Amino acid sequence: MSCCDQPGLMPVETALERLMALADAAPIAGSESLPLSQADGRVLAEPLIAGLDLPPWPNSAMDGYALCLADWTGEPLTVSQRIQAGNAPQPLQPGTCARIFTGAPLPDGADTVEMQENVQVGDDGRVTFLEPLRVGQNVRPQGQETRTGDAVLPAGTRLGPIELGLAASLGAAQLLVRRRARVAVLSTGDELVEPGQPLGPGQIYNSNRRLLMTWLQRLGCEVVDAGILVDDLDKTREALASLGDVDLILSTGGVSVGEADFLGVALREAGELALWKLAIKPGKPLTCGQFRGVPVIGLPGNPASTLVTFGLLARPYLLRRMGVTRVEPLGFPMPAGFTWSKPGKRREYLRARLQDGRVVPYPNQSSGVLRSAAWAEGIAEVLENSTLAEGDSLRFIPLSEILG
Repeated sequence: MSCCDQPGLMPVETALERLMALADAAPIAGSESLPLSQADGRVLAEPLIAGLDLPPWPNSAMDGYALCLADWTGEPLTVSQRIQAGNAPQPLQPGTCARIFTGAPLPDGADTVEMQENVQVGDDGRVTFLEPLRVGQNVRPQGQETRTGDAVLPAGTRLGPIELGLAASLGAAQLLVRRRARVAVLSTGDELVEPGQPLGPGQIYNSNRRLLMTWLQRLGCEVVDAGILVDDLDKTREALASLGDVDLILSTGGVSVGEADFLGVALREAGELALWKLAIKPGKPLTCGQFRGVPVIGLPGNPASTLVTFGLLARPYLLRRMGVTRVEPLGFPMPAGFTWSKPGKRREYLRARLQDGRVVPYPNQSSGVLRSAAWAEGIAEVLENSTLAEGDSLRFIPLSEILG
């Protein structure tokens, strides 16, 4: 990573562009073949190519009766065979129809299916069609979904239940996926204590470590717990030196130019470090650099700031390095259920939820209040130098778009 300082506050878009450029320059190499049962959340390393037509033969979309429409003149038809899904039908006898069920292959010679609700079966077993028919109705043609050789999923697709189901429908038992990213998570500060330990004077429990480690696991990363860095330069050097086999060091808190900024000192000694002051609230300070060739991203220490900066900046960077093509979360225009009368110099991301079709923020937007995110359903974006009246449109990013 190169030093990226610039005077003033950096716009969010500029920071994201720079992180994407850094990610594109340092893709995580390596791949492995996995069975579908182990591929959830992984990233395709090569396109998924259809090895067969889907469906592989014309089949019925309804329970009903199959016939050749050109051979039918309106008279009742004898049922010459019964075709269930999983059966191989016989060619359709001229002047007859076939009883057929959903998903069953169409017999050769048939081109139309009428649903059973629109037929009348006489006492002699012959079928009368009660509605006008058209060729091809209720028939799923061969290759309707995919044709052999189609690129069904591109490389860079994150695999989930739908994608894995699609792969299974094509008969793929294994998929080639990108190697997991190995991410070391560390926290800084003598004030931090892990849950379960007694609190000393001036100490608080470390929430960011659990927040980020769980989040990274959801993203399909291999997480290395680097613990809490005490405020000691030698121990900080030792801890960083032990992390040479990871793809990213992710830290929270205190990388600046303060007297107790031992992480910043160690990074400047053995690598590169840039402190970006972003036009974002919460989360103005963001660090970007490397330690002995390992990329480092330092997030602000307040929990809500960690949430916003990881979700909107570090997460897209990491996904891009993992080979994912679409990395930015989807946002939707929604009417504001509040007023915003004082325009700010920084873009604000409010923890918010939807009530009666409008965006309502949590009352306390302090960067230290993680409870606001537990209450929220998403993040509402208030642009810099702007005001809002109730009903004005703003961008709402559901938390589900950034947490997975």
